[in-house]
Amino acid sequence: MTHSASHRSCPLHTVAIADVYTRLDSQPQGLTTTEAVARLQRCGANTIHALQTRSLIRKLLSNFTHLMAMLLWVGGVLGFLAGMAELGIAIWVVNLINGFFSFWQEYQAEKATDALRRLLPLYARVRRDGLEERVRAEDLVPGDVILLAEGDHISADARLVHEADLRVDQSTLTGESHPVRKTADLVFAGTSVAAGTGVAVVFATAMQREVGKIAHLTQSVIDTHSPLQQEMQRATKIVTVIAVAVGCLFFLLAVTFTGITVLEGFIFALGMIVAFVPEGMVPTVTLALAMGTQRMARRHALVKRLSAVETLGCTTVICTDKTGTLTQNEMTVSELWVAGRSLTVTGVGYAPEGHLLDQSRPLPTPVTSEVRELLVAASLCNDARVLPPNSVSSQWTILGDPTEAALLVVAAKAGVNGEQETRQWPRFREIPFDSRRKRMTTIHWG
Repeated sequence: MTHSASHRSCPLHTVAIADVYTRLDSQPQGLTTTEAVARLQRCGANTIHALQTRSLIRKLLSNFTHLMAMLLWVGGVLGFLAGMAELGIAIWVVNLINGFFSFWQEYQAEKATDALRRLLPLYARVRRDGLEERVRAEDLVPGDVILLAEGDHISADARLVHEADLRVDQSTLTGESHPVRKTADLVFAGTSVAAGTGVAVVFATAMQREVGKIAHLTQSVIDTHSPLQQEMQRATKIVTVIAVAVGCLFFLLAVTFTGITVLEGFIFALGMIVAFVPEGMVPTVTLALAMGTQRMARRHALVKRLSAVETLGCTTVICTDKTGTLTQNEMTVSELWVAGRSLTVTGVGYAPEGHLLDQSRPLPTPVTSEVRELLVAASLCNDARVLPPNSVSSQWTILGDPTEAALLVVAAKAGVNGEQETRQWPRFREIPFDSRRKRMTTIHWG
């Protein structure tokens, strides 16, 4: 094997920084515009592609053509033939309402791919023709040189070639609540820069990204019948056989022993068959599953299919990974120690809603003395930002390190405005957090 072939077979994160550009057919000045356009045509747009799935019409019809629904349709027809038009109409209406409700519930739940798309930014900063440009994220191609800074959302999987105290929040992929320090490493689409700066070369776009692989998994799940669906199919078959058998038996008995005509006996048998049709079973089951789905939705759990709710009752083992899987990746200050006393902080999350309590008594806002000095210092020695609800998110969100954001939130609860303090005391110099020093230091103009 030649050195070149061996070099290209190595995992990208093990390749020396000097060889990354060669490996990805790029250069420090970035791609030329002509080459970027050619690669875009060859590789396609940097977006999450939806797999070919059943059309909405087929999904809708499937709620009216399963075994129990077919039994109800037949039951309605038999009701008309037996002269019980009101019963036939009632059975059909129940079937229609149940089918449309099930379709709407599953349609609302199938939003996993849309949620993944919202993780990705609209624009990215790249270097092309030796100049910095702002391009649409969907126009990124392998070999593009992207520029990263604090607060940026990463649009494609890339290999770092330069960094300055770069820390990346990877909680969307790994569940880790703390930003990860990056050196000569990989960065992934859907994550964000918590601190520092960096330069990276794109190696994967579109569905080749890690977030694209996740999207593929969510779209390619094979539909299988849940235990409840299997039992309902079994019950439907049993009910159908019993209903038809009883109808035929009573038809023979009525014609043989009562002397009624064949037509009258047939209508009588149809009535017996319709009486056996369990028209209330399907809406009852659907309503019970829908109530379970709504309760889970209130707890921010996405249920793609109604039948999945029932299978949770059969679960014996749940496999979870890392902290972010079980928590919301939020940090909240709950207690302060200052000047020999302990203060309790109310409120959770990043919304600046809560109070500081001194032995259950709220402190006046804004706070004064040593408490204010502590929170002003926490606001100044801070690189995070807390963002109010907007068109993208209905909740308070952050840019930067969750711990630093929690310090800004507790300061806001006490009436300390971090942005105002930063303008009043502009930063002169910074010593980044270091594992040996176990602290971050900032120096400000007085």
